[in-house]
Amino acid sequence: MKNIRTDLALEAREVLQEQNQFHIPGVKVDEEEKEGVKISRVHIMSPLGEENLGKPQGNYITLEAMDIKYRDPEYQETVSTLLAQELGKLMNLNDNSVILVVGLGNWNITPDSLGPKVVDRVLVTRHIFEYIPEQVDERIRSVCAVAPGVLGITGIETGEIIMGIVQRLKPDFVIAIDALASRKTDRIGTTIQIADTGINPGSGIGNKRMGLNRDTLGVPTIAIGVPTVVYAHTIGRDCIQLMMDEFTNQAGPGSSFYQMFKQMDEEQLDAMVQQVVSRSMGDLVVTRKETDLMMDYIADILADGLDLALHKNMTIEDINHFLN
Repeated sequence: MKNIRTDLALEAREVLQEQNQFHIPGVKVDEEEKEGVKISRVHIMSPLGEENLGKPQGNYITLEAMDIKYRDPEYQETVSTLLAQELGKLMNLNDNSVILVVGLGNWNITPDSLGPKVVDRVLVTRHIFEYIPEQVDERIRSVCAVAPGVLGITGIETGEIIMGIVQRLKPDFVIAIDALASRKTDRIGTTIQIADTGINPGSGIGNKRMGLNRDTLGVPTIAIGVPTVVYAHTIGRDCIQLMMDEFTNQAGPGSSFYQMFKQMDEEQLDAMVQQVVSRSMGDLVVTRKETDLMMDYIADILADGLDLALHKNMTIEDINHFLN
C-alpha cells in the first residue's frame, strides 16, 4: 500500500487545538452543519499560516458525514450534492473547460483502490467532443479520466505520467482522487477532504514522491481524499486515551494517577504509543473488515459529486441516464 497519504489541514489544526492554540495566526476557519454533514473550511492565508499548520497556502475543506456507514441512498445523494457545491466554489468553469480526473492508488489493494474506482464510475465525455461533437448535450463539459497505477506496477512516477497527459491535453483543471491514512479511527470512510493545493502521493506512509500541484503540472489541481486506513499505533493511542479517561474519572482529580496522566499531552501520548507499537508490530496499517463495501459506496458518492460539479444543471438521475 504505497500511495496512501495523510489527511489534510483539519487534523493539523486539531493538533494545535489540543495544545490549547485555538486562534492560529494566518489561518481562517469556518464551520457549519448541513443536513447531517459537518463542513469545515480551513483557509491558510499567509506564510505564517503555512508554518503553523505545515501546509501550503490554500483552501482545505472537510465534509464529516458520520452517517455514511448506514449506506442510506438519500444521505448518499445529500453528501454528493454538498461535495459538488464545495467543488463548485473552488473551480471557475466555463462551457469550454476541460477537466482531467486522476484516480491515484493501487486497484489490486482494496483500501488503496479508491481513485481507480471513482475513475471507473465518473462520467467521461471528452471523446464525444472529439469524435461526435454534433451529439454533445449542452449540459455536459469535456471530462477525461485516468487511473495511472502506482510506481511498483508501472515503474514510472505517477507525477511523470500525469505531467505527460497534461502537456498533451492541456486541461483547465486536474482533480486527483486518493485514499488517506487517518489520525483518528472514527474518520475511516466517513470524511471527505478537499484541497486546492494539490497532492503528494505516498506522503502518508513516508514516501516522498513528485507532487501533483499547480507548480509541477502548470494547471490548477484539486485533491479529494477519504481516509481508508489507520496505523496500528493510532488505534492503540485511541484505546489508551479512552482507558485513561475512564481511569482518571474513577480515580478522581486528587489522585496521583489522575495527575500523572493529565500531564501527558496528545503529542507525548502519540509518540509513546508509536514507539512501542512500531517496535513490536512494525508499520502495521489497518482498515475496516467491510472495506470492500465501504470503498464501493464511497466511490459512488465521490463520482456523483464530481459529475454534479463538472457538468451543468444536471441531477443524479440525469447522470445515471448518461452512464446507463
